[in-house]
Amino acid sequence: MIQRLLVANRGEIARRIFATCRALGVTTVAVHSDADADAPFVAEADLAVRLPGNTPAETYLRIDLVLDAARRAGADAVHPGYGFLAENADFAAAVTDAGLTWVGPPAKAIAAMGDKMAAKALLADAGVPMLPTWTEADQVTGFPVLVKAAAGGGGRGMRVVRDAAGLAEAVAGARREAAAAFGDGTVFIERYVERGRHVEVQIFGDTHGTVVALGVRDCSIQRRHQKIVEEAPGVLPPEVRERLHKAAVAAGRAVDYVGAGTVEFLLAPDGEVHFLEMNTRLQVEHPVTEAVTGWDLVRLQLLVAEGEPLPLTATPPADGHAIEVRLCAEDPAQGFRPATGTLHRFAIPGVAGEFTPAKGLRLDSGVVDGSAVSVHYDSMLAKLVAWAPTRAEAARALAGALARAELHGVATNRDLLVRVLRSREFGAAEADTSFLERHEEVFAPLLAADQLPLAALAAALAGAAGRRAAAPVLGGLPSGWRNVPAFPQVTRFAGPDGEIEVRYRLDRTGALADWSASPAPASTGRDGSAAGGGDAAPDVTVVEVAPDRAVLDVDGTRRAFRVHRVGSEVFVDGPDGAASLTELPRFPLPTAELAAGSLLAPLPGAVTRVHVEVGQRVTAGDLLLTLEAMKLEHPVLAPTDGVVAELPVPSGGQVDTGAVLAVVTEEDPR
Repeated sequence: MIQRLLVANRGEIARRIFATCRALGVTTVAVHSDADADAPFVAEADLAVRLPGNTPAETYLRIDLVLDAARRAGADAVHPGYGFLAENADFAAAVTDAGLTWVGPPAKAIAAMGDKMAAKALLADAGVPMLPTWTEADQVTGFPVLVKAAAGGGGRGMRVVRDAAGLAEAVAGARREAAAAFGDGTVFIERYVERGRHVEVQIFGDTHGTVVALGVRDCSIQRRHQKIVEEAPGVLPPEVRERLHKAAVAAGRAVDYVGAGTVEFLLAPDGEVHFLEMNTRLQVEHPVTEAVTGWDLVRLQLLVAEGEPLPLTATPPADGHAIEVRLCAEDPAQGFRPATGTLHRFAIPGVAGEFTPAKGLRLDSGVVDGSAVSVHYDSMLAKLVAWAPTRAEAARALAGALARAELHGVATNRDLLVRVLRSREFGAAEADTSFLERHEEVFAPLLAADQLPLAALAAALAGAAGRRAAAPVLGGLPSGWRNVPAFPQVTRFAGPDGEIEVRYRLDRTGALADWSASPAPASTGRDGSAAGGGDAAPDVTVVEVAPDRAVLDVDGTRRAFRVHRVGSEVFVDGPDGAASLTELPRFPLPTAELAAGSLLAPLPGAVTRVHVEVGQRVTAGDLLLTLEAMKLEHPVLAPTDGVVAELPVPSGGQVDTGAVLAVVTEEDPR
């Protein structure tokens, strides 16, 4: 039996595996980079071994360092988690060659499915249905097509191409991204199915010849070809579900599969099923299968690795419905580019359990309050899963918990997830892989622009209450009260769309005499001043104010705002959504102005390619350079017609957030 398990991964999946190990009495070993030294997964492990460096290539991708860590910690088994080395056949072979128990499929099966072109040929012979596929651009016979990396997964290296003109650049870009992510730039091209659904079957095999399907998941809600919402069971006709189970089990038996795996399919609108790929590992979305089957899949992995037979031989019935969302550090204001920073608060209400199967709300998180979100790794912070007797109840509970969550310090995709879960099409189980392309409305923030002034007022009142509470003299005066009423209290914030100036006065009793917030649509307030948002200034009465809370009666309806201040940053969570504000100094210091036309780095990264030269004339939308950060390529485009005046960062150069990448002006600098 396994006594001491090393997890060759990080973040939430390491914590997830540790949770099952604790329940089984297995000692846990973490490996960590320097950037992860203070991460929660390191603190929770029984033993931890440092891998010197920060980037994945220096640490988690080093087979020799991971095996040396296992030796030093006295581990007798290795679990790869997912990502990094999880689908690396050389790693699986090296672990077994070192005399350790490998918690995963045999190296032979990983190799067979790791080359997606070879896998398609093998499984086609086993009767698994396939899409038309090509290995070279000049072989393509029709459009649209999808360019895909032959190694790896997670949407890395994928490009949709709708005409021949864009194919060559899509193939080149996919090769670069695949090489950076997986160390293998091989790509292939397959027919792209419009309005298809992405469905997948969880399979499990043991060393006694059993391969069983554990049900179908629907993972159709995707952005950049990466899943963001997953559910089980997929809403499918019984005959389609049976076909998927049969094809998935056939795929597993074709490679003598052992352990947890996922066979992914594209379900066309006409009901035809097409094989996409087989992932030889535990999937990110495995909790929804655990929720509806009641089986702990990590426990099953460990049992199978120890040579035990699977305790089930047929597909278990689904109990209720489960939906999972991937909560990621992404900035909606920057086109959902990965975001970095310090997570000052990470609190989700109503969580019934963490990391192992639970009814109700489950949280699998890689972060806690104070966690640093680094540029070195992917942007996923946590997975939130809701189980309920029905699909509608699960969606409502999950959306409600997300909407009430306090996520402070790092921008996230929370609002997008809530709007997706509350959308009519998702509620009707009609969503497909192009859902986000058709529904721009789900990208709008939950907090409407006309509600932002109220959040700013709550922030200003709470800030004044905090300063009043800390005042060493005259503490009895109401916060914001002025002896000369002609001069109101003024607080300025930087908001999502520019500056917001809040002006208000309190009378001697602490009641709000008048208030305004600008800039906003100029409507006349009770005092004749401009008030924020809407066709008329809301009638606001202060019910309660504390440094961390403001309760306001707005036009007869009481609204509670939670206020969290970290330095000059102020985070306001209210009934209609959340706002992140920065309180501006009353007397700002002068700062250097950027040159007109400056393009700034949205996050730390490396300039991988510079496509233009100084002096070159460009048009709006032209590709200037490519920035690589958090495992993704980010194109930097010309914002307008003009001339490239500066390119301060060469190819290969590292930049921090806010660094000038290029300057485009209307005049020729020469």
